[in-house]
Amino acid sequence: MEESNALVLEILRQDSMLAMSAFEQKELAQTIRHYSQLSVAFAEINKLCQEVISILNKASEKGASISDYIDSLKKTGQMLWDHLLTRSVKDRLKTTIIKDLVLSLDEELINIPWELLYDGNEFLCLKFNLGRLVRTKEQISPPQYRSLTTTPKMLILANPTNDLKSAYLEGVYIKNQFDRKRNELGIDFKSTCIDTLYVKKNLRDYDIVHFAGHCEYDTDNPKNTGWVLSDGRFTTTDILALGESLHFPILIFSNACHSAKAIAETMTPDYQEKNYSLASAFLFSGVRHYIGTIWKIEDPVSLVFAKEFYTQLIKGNSVGACMRLARVRLIKEYGITAISWASYLFYGNPNFILFRPKSRPQALKFKRDLSLYKKQMVRLASAAFIISIIIYLYIWLPTRNPTTYFSFLKSKKLFLKGNNQEVILLCNQIIKKDPAFLAAYPLIADTYQRIGDREDALRYYFNYALSSEKKHDKKHLSCAYIGIAWVYHQQGEYPKAFDFYNKAIGLSKENRDRLNEAAALRKLAVWYMDKEDQDKALELLMKSSEINRERQQVYEHRYNLACDYFDMGLVFTNKNDFTAAKEFYNKSRRLFEKLKLKNELSDYYFNLGEIYIFEKQYQKALDHYTRGLKIDEFQDNKPSLASDYNMLGELYVEMDDLDKAERFFEQSIVIAKQINARPELAAAYYNLGLLYKKRGQRNKARDYLRQAQDIYRLIDTSDYQEIKQELLSLDTQE
Repeated sequence: MEESNALVLEILRQDSMLAMSAFEQKELAQTIRHYSQLSVAFAEINKLCQEVISILNKASEKGASISDYIDSLKKTGQMLWDHLLTRSVKDRLKTTIIKDLVLSLDEELINIPWELLYDGNEFLCLKFNLGRLVRTKEQISPPQYRSLTTTPKMLILANPTNDLKSAYLEGVYIKNQFDRKRNELGIDFKSTCIDTLYVKKNLRDYDIVHFAGHCEYDTDNPKNTGWVLSDGRFTTTDILALGESLHFPILIFSNACHSAKAIAETMTPDYQEKNYSLASAFLFSGVRHYIGTIWKIEDPVSLVFAKEFYTQLIKGNSVGACMRLARVRLIKEYGITAISWASYLFYGNPNFILFRPKSRPQALKFKRDLSLYKKQMVRLASAAFIISIIIYLYIWLPTRNPTTYFSFLKSKKLFLKGNNQEVILLCNQIIKKDPAFLAAYPLIADTYQRIGDREDALRYYFNYALSSEKKHDKKHLSCAYIGIAWVYHQQGEYPKAFDFYNKAIGLSKENRDRLNEAAALRKLAVWYMDKEDQDKALELLMKSSEINRERQQVYEHRYNLACDYFDMGLVFTNKNDFTAAKEFYNKSRRLFEKLKLKNELSDYYFNLGEIYIFEKQYQKALDHYTRGLKIDEFQDNKPSLASDYNMLGELYVEMDDLDKAERFFEQSIVIAKQINARPELAAAYYNLGLLYKKRGQRNKARDYLRQAQDIYRLIDTSDYQEIKQELLSLDTQE
């Protein structure tokens, strides 16, 4: 839908003349309109356009520290203002209070940077909510415009070629941005391995499409220009063919660089034509609003622009206003000299609004009716509350021992305080009194996990599964399968873990149990991380986080969402994208702190500390490790301590303090042997082997590496081959 008014600047080329008229959109239907003419030296205009290109290229190379370029851009922009617009038009643009400006152009005028015309005070694209409409001489079929659906649908295509980490992150941010608006906007997210068939089949199902990836321009054959997907290009020819039959999206935002091959892109004289070649294909096919970039910009900048654009869009601002406000946001973040705010072009009507603020329902007319309504609601709420309490007590309180539930609550508090033996004692008493009280099984199993007794942890999880089957409780059975899988996973028994994770996922889907489905997907993602398949892990985490975000008002889903973010941080760490990793780690921390979770905060401190090691900020890493270690020592979390000491040892190796490193590795070995933690023991052996190799003690190095290799051979990880290479290198040194 559109606002009632905008200012239209209509410009037509007639040989060496420009005919133009500035009028309000509501005057469009008038029989007579005034226009003025101007003789233009197009050779001089072309030189000024070349100057703009040169300035933008130099400014983008030098960055925000060079302010001279913005002054040059203003001067050149003012020359274009002086030479392209008649006096009456300039006066109208300077004095109007209307913010929306529709720039209606002949197709042969698109190469002029109209957005950067400077009126002495402001650039046009910063003063107005500006959009381009283009008149073409090309014979086209009337486009079939899509009607906006009651609940619009959005498709995000992020990093289709799997080589742009920031493009994936951009898509994730945009998706997260709309989570609170799920009743108003349906979102589908697709990333990596996006092929042309998928785009062709699905593009027309959506009202909004956001593309974050590569775009290639074919100089020899412009019809072959298009988005770069996993199996080739989605070209202008493809777009026009699709547009012949069905409606295209209302808005397409192509946040793409123009070449997947260029190392250092600069703008060329035909940059406007390059942008327009793809834009026009979409516009001819029925896309009403198209946003594209005219040169490659830095990844953080494109993300800031896109986030601000969609933030303003969902607030109910017009598309043109969203464009201008996103430019203003870039200027606030990076300064006007950073010039990236000038890299976006918008084709479409700037006063178009996709999301109208919902009108408030009318108030009840009579106080008496309102009073009766309130009384009825209070009665209904009271009845619902009483019924829910009865149902809750029926489900959770054991019929034979009503005090059991309160013992369980006490054991949960003790667990949070780290009083492991008391938890085990209380839970055993609960299970002995009432074996059907299912909630006690995972608590005692997790406690045994924490003290490193994985054998008993596994035993209680299997008992949990059996008791759940007897009660025909599929939700608890799914939870039991996840627990069993996690114990096997930590023991390095990957095939068994994989089977139980998939059992849990299958059962949860069958039972429509979204909580356990999300939990199993997240744990399976960690499984894939261990197998070094980071893309598969990320795919599973996206599915899990989507489930949890939709239901985060429920405590358990909110907890799982925090864990999703944490594991996403780990994926990006493994991908060496530390900026993205920190973003997700910090999102998880904020939720962990709100939920008052200590164990998870310990993991946060260690994982963030690991990033600081990669960044050579050793003191920061040590500070974070120390904070995490205190939590694990307080809770006597032996598996975590075995891992903690390993990581501290690795840090001291980096700091070249091999004596301290050796002591921490030995401490890790002691605890890992106590609790039979094979992966942690193998890691400590491996680290000691590398340490002795560094010292030149080849025999000791060989012994420890072989002990690590023996364990890794059993638990099936890639570490086995790495150790094999280390041993070979020791043999060649002799």
